[in-house]
Amino acid sequence: MRTFFLVAGSVLIAIAAFFHVYFFTLESLTWRRPKTWKTFGLPSQEHAEIIRPMAFNQGFYNLFLALGSLVGIAILGINSAVGFTLMIFASSCMIGAGAVLFFSVKKSRKAAIIQAGPPLIGVLLVIIGLSR
Repeated sequence: MRTFFLVAGSVLIAIAAFFHVYFFTLESLTWRRPKTWKTFGLPSQEHAEIIRPMAFNQGFYNLFLALGSLVGIAILGINSAVGFTLMIFASSCMIGAGAVLFFSVKKSRKAAIIQAGPPLIGVLLVIIGLSR
C-alpha cells in the first residue's frame, strides 16, 4: 500500500509540473499571441505588452518549480531523501502560489484550483506513503 501512495503522489506531482511547464510556455514564449493574452483576460495587445515583462518573469518561476518537482522525481532511485525533499518543496511552492491566487483574484479561482490541486493531493499522498 505504501508504494501505491508514493507512486500516485509522484504521478500527481508530475502532472502539476507539466501544468507549470505549460504556464511557462504561455507566459514566457507565446505571450504576444492574442489567444494567449486573452486566456489571461487581457483586453488588448497594448495591455499584454505592458504586462509582458512580469509575465515573462512569472513564466520562469513556473518553469523552475516544475523542474524542482521533476528533478526530485528523477532522482528518487538515487537518493530518496533528496528526491522527496525536492518534490515536496517545489510542490508546496505551487500550492502556496495557488492559494495566493485563489484568495486574491476571485475571477481566477478555477485556475488556482488547477494550479494547487494536483500538487496538494500529490504531497498528501506522498506524506501518507512515507509515514507507513
